[in-house]
Amino acid sequence: MPYDSTDREIMRFLQGDIPLESRPYQSLAEKIELSEEEILLRLKKLREKGLLRRMGAVLRHRQAGFAVNAMVAWKLENEEEADQAGKIMAGYKEISHCYIREVPPDFDYSVFSMIHVKNEEHLAEIIEEISLQTGIRKYIIIRSSRELKKESMQYF
Repeated sequence: MPYDSTDREIMRFLQGDIPLESRPYQSLAEKIELSEEEILLRLKKLREKGLLRRMGAVLRHRQAGFAVNAMVAWKLENEEEADQAGKIMAGYKEISHCYIREVPPDFDYSVFSMIHVKNEEHLAEIIEEISLQTGIRKYIIIRSSRELKKESMQYF
């Protein structure tokens, strides 16, 4: 395996809420009996091995004022356009997720984008702009009716 039990403990720590303080790894270092420097060195090695891609904050978008969210499914005229359309969509800061998915034969919408904005007017503007930029004219807007679960994946 490209990591050991200590690396696994560090990655488990990273999956949770990291303390918002000047020395966030101090409590972990004490727990696993390593120095903070050793933890940082292990993080660097995990990144070099490609096991750790990035670290980032998770914004709770609704609490931050981004109250309008929609999954938009786009219908391509031909599948060869999928990669280019996906690249265009991925360039929008309002889009958090953009996927090309295999779909059932009776559902021809294979490109999906998750859009987060502050109001309905901005959502309509973004969708229209994406439609013009990509040339995709057929799409459906899928709204969430209720959130049942939303949390980061826990691998360890």
